[in-house]
Parts: sequence; structure tokens; C-alpha cells
Amino acid sequence: MVPNATFQQKKTFLFIVLSCIVLTNAILAELLGVKIFSLEALFGLPPANIHLFTDSPLSFSLTAGVVIWPVVFITSDIINEYFGKEGVKRISWLTVVFILFAFLIISVVTALPPAQFWLDLNNKDAAGNAFNIDYAYGSIFRQGMGIILGSVSAFLLSQFLDATIFHWLRKTTGQRMIWLRATGSTVVSQLVDSFVVLFIAFYVFGNWPLNLIISVMIVNYIYKFCVAVLLTPLLYVAHYFIDLYLGKEAAHQLETEAIHNPLAHPGKNN
Repeated sequence: MVPNATFQQKKTFLFIVLSCIVLTNAILAELLGVKIFSLEALFGLPPANIHLFTDSPLSFSLTAGVVIWPVVFITSDIINEYFGKEGVKRISWLTVVFILFAFLIISVVTALPPAQFWLDLNNKDAAGNAFNIDYAYGSIFRQGMGIILGSVSAFLLSQFLDATIFHWLRKTTGQRMIWLRATGSTVVSQLVDSFVVLFIAFYVFGNWPLNLIISVMIVNYIYKFCVAVLLTPLLYVAHYFIDLYLGKEAAHQLETEAIHNPLAHPGKNN
């Protein structure tokens, strides 16, 4: 056994850092997600124009949030690796609470009456066109209730599914095949995430037909699947530095606890 005091301090600090990464990136992804960008244009390519279940051709037009969402899922896998699925569930619930809190504050702030001098100083854009900065401010930060509920519901469901599959694969593979449990859990959970967020936001609260929901979901999932595979090496990099920080013996002890005692509190010695 490693020395309790040192091990406990490093263990707690590691969980706090990983949780902060998840929390910060999840909130940022929600706020940035209002912008839609073209993946093809980013690489100077023509639109993909994919025909699936709808007559309208689809391209890789993605929310800006997908740029950093993969960081959330990769970090969740690292938390699962060292603190078990219960560690992932704890930070997932906490993340949802803070996302909802952020949108509550945004709703209050965007409803505040703007100062007239602020409107006067920002009443034209760079080209000299009339510009309402208060309207732009609200348009950027505010999101529809359907999108918020769809996003947090999809996040929770996909996180819990990811944690469960990852933990099951971890118990099966032990210390081996990090790539399998990380990639396997992510590609399954992201399939659910891609469908749920669109279904709730644009089918339940919107007027999109189901065939369009499925088509857009498939296009989004292709992107998420590719990114999940490409980012898998980061898990090995994270493992290396965490093992270096904790020490091989302590890291192995923590990983063993995550497998056999998933209910253990991250900050509690066992």
C-alpha cells in the first residue's frame, strides 16, 4: 500500500482537476453551440451533399460545441479509469446542475434593460450598417428551452451509458486494451447522444420530421465517431502523466479500486 496521506491528497487533487476539465468544457460547449460551422469549408472542401432519408442534401454543418465536447468524453473516460463509473456519474450530475444554473443566470442577465449610451456606442457594425448590440447579445447567449433540455438530457444519458459500458469493458479487459474500452464506450454513447439531443430539441419541441432527425444524426455521428477514434491516443498520454504524478504503485491501486469498489468516494481512502 502507498502512504495514505500522500496518496489521499494526490487522489483528491486528481479528481478535482479532472472534474474541473469536464465541467468547464461542458459549459463552454453549451455556450459556443449556438454557432453552426461548415466542416468542409474549414478544410477548403466542397459540401458533402449526402443524401440519406431526406431529399435535401446534408453536409457537415456542425455546432461549434462539437469542437470541445470530445474533451468532455475523453476526460470522463479517464475519470472512469481511476475513479469508476460512480465518479463519472457524480461529475455528470454536477455538470448538469451548473449548466442549468448558467442558463438561468443568462436568462436573467439578457433580460436586463440595456443602458442607452451602450446602445448608442454600438449602433453600427464594421461596415456602417445599423446594429442592435442588445439584440445580438441576447441572440448569442439565449437558447431555446428545447435545445437546453435536449442537450442536458442527451449529456446525462450518454455519460451514464458511456460510464457503464466503459466499466464493463474495464472489468473484462483489466489493465489491457485502453483503446477498446475508451473507443467502444464512446462510439456507443455518442450514437445515443446524437439522436437524443436532436429528437428532444427539434422533434419534441420543434417541427422537424423524424427522417430529417435521423439523417442529421447520422452525419453528426460520423464526425463524432471519427474524432473519438482520432483522440484515443490522448488516453495513453493522460495515463502516462497521471501514473507519473501518482506513481506506478499508487496509480495501480487507484485503478484497482475503480474496478472492484466503484462506489468508493474519490476523496475517501479505502
